[in-house]
Amino acid sequence: MTQIITALSDVSDRYKAMFVDLWGCVHDGVQALPDAVAALQAYRQSGGTVVLVTNSPKPRAGVRDQLGIFGVPDDAWDSIASSGDSARSAMYRGIVGNKVWFMGEEERDAGFFEPIRVVEDPVEITRVPLDEAEGIVCCGPFDATADPSVNRPEFLYAKQKGLKLLCANPDIVVDRGEVREWCAGALAQLYTEMGGESLYFGKPHPPIYDLARRRLAELGKMVPDSQILAIGDGIGTDIAGAMGENLDSLFITGGLAARETRTSEQPDPGALEQYLGDQQMSPSYAIGFLR
Repeated sequence: MTQIITALSDVSDRYKAMFVDLWGCVHDGVQALPDAVAALQAYRQSGGTVVLVTNSPKPRAGVRDQLGIFGVPDDAWDSIASSGDSARSAMYRGIVGNKVWFMGEEERDAGFFEPIRVVEDPVEITRVPLDEAEGIVCCGPFDATADPSVNRPEFLYAKQKGLKLLCANPDIVVDRGEVREWCAGALAQLYTEMGGESLYFGKPHPPIYDLARRRLAELGKMVPDSQILAIGDGIGTDIAGAMGENLDSLFITGGLAARETRTSEQPDPGALEQYLGDQQMSPSYAIGFLR
């Protein structure tokens, strides 16, 4: 049974580390959420460790820079594990070949192709047109407001060629302020539905959790899974991933599922129970917003 709590401090002393989602929890894609920042600062001051675990296709350095732009202070977190870093490692190991067709926004996603240090003898990656590609690297749609179905012609061709699609962000949608946008996960989902093969490296899939645990180890923190709390607003990513990893989880209902859970300040208990039942998910805790 999911317990509705009023503040992170209600349960934080049970955990030595937290894997915290960013978008919808710590910021809204435009600016930091002050109550969430304060809650994480207080947790760290009490001795806890915060690893930001994000499905952003950006490398860790790019996520850090973005946090500064949004106004998330450095003392609210300890390390970052991004879907981008996990996917980049796979790309430079040659999982989709040497010649790739890139999907994403040039300026925003350029960092994905920066050299990588953690892969020994990385393959050389060349971006090419689709008809020359050995695989697809998808950081997101070309237009985040356009329905993913606009990519059907390219995906049909790619499927016929047998190309694998590397998905650098398994999220389906995000809310940038008040605007809902499509993510790479929606494109990968469409490609799979059309009979193509999509490869995932962010939440809810295991590679990003392995990376998050390595980030803890880099900090000298050997924390058992029983003392890690995963926090997020994505029922199919953050919560599903936590359950798959056997981690306790805190569901932020005021993000992507605000309407379904009737969240103003806190979720409506009946609506929350109905939603979780429909999704067949059982997070340990729920709260309207991280605070």
